[in-house]
Amino acid sequence: MSVRTIMPKPLTMTGYAWLQLLLLGAIWGGSFFFARIAVQIVPPLTLVLFRVAIAALALHLYLMSRGINFWNYHQHALGFAGLGILNNVIPFSLLFIGQTVLGAGLESILNATTPIWTVIIAALLTVDEKITANKLAGILLGIFGIVVMMGPGALTGLGGPLWAELAVIGATLSYAFATILAKRFKGVPPTVTATGQMTASTLIMIPVMLLHDGAPDLASIDSSVWSAIIALGILSTAFAYILFFSIVQAAGATNASLVTLIVPVSAILLGTIFLGERLAVHDFIGMALIGCGLLTIDGRLLTAVRNRQKA
Repeated sequence: MSVRTIMPKPLTMTGYAWLQLLLLGAIWGGSFFFARIAVQIVPPLTLVLFRVAIAALALHLYLMSRGINFWNYHQHALGFAGLGILNNVIPFSLLFIGQTVLGAGLESILNATTPIWTVIIAALLTVDEKITANKLAGILLGIFGIVVMMGPGALTGLGGPLWAELAVIGATLSYAFATILAKRFKGVPPTVTATGQMTASTLIMIPVMLLHDGAPDLASIDSSVWSAIIALGILSTAFAYILFFSIVQAAGATNASLVTLIVPVSAILLGTIFLGERLAVHDFIGMALIGCGLLTIDGRLLTAVRNRQKA
């Protein structure tokens, strides 16, 4: 008697998951505003610690208010530590190192390759997220759209040091592995996974910050900077990672990584709305390409067009 192997159904994006992804992209795009204010006063690694510590505190308070005992999930401690290292400590540190000598445009383009690495790693390590032509074509369209949005100024930084470019690529690989690891927390509420990651990141970042920056001078930080730091911790980290882990659980690692294509669009649009920056022609072309890339990945519009042509 032959035994038939039942392959799991490939993960796809629902309409609700797309809304979550767009909201997450908007939130992480807005994080640049808060970080821009705070990093003028607070050293980068100290800011990372404040960000994850505030997020961890906010998430623990949220779980307590909902009557959820975080310590009931202590068996996932090592997994939470892995998420903290792969999703926060390593990429934040590598991005900071690369940012010291690379332009923001080039770093954004390199960071947008995260879905490519996630597609490859997911195809190797999972059974429900294989490479498809739609995914690959859509991601490449999205990356090309970001290159166009950044304009000629971004391309002038392509001659940056190889080690710095490799540092940013290393960060994107770390994000990709973190997203795959997050799939292992299928039965854990996203709020608990986010709390575990932020708690682990806080414990790891304390000695890292003290060794690199020394004890922070809290008295030198005024109320406006603290407001930015708190917004960065609560909105752009605590709430954002609840959304992120929710998307991973519902739609998979590859689809969750698509947020890196949306973040630059969100950052530019927010700059236009709140900072009076003007959109150029290449911005609109780039956004259109990114939109086409996301529609290609989704596949439903192309399927509807094909069905209409057949009818």
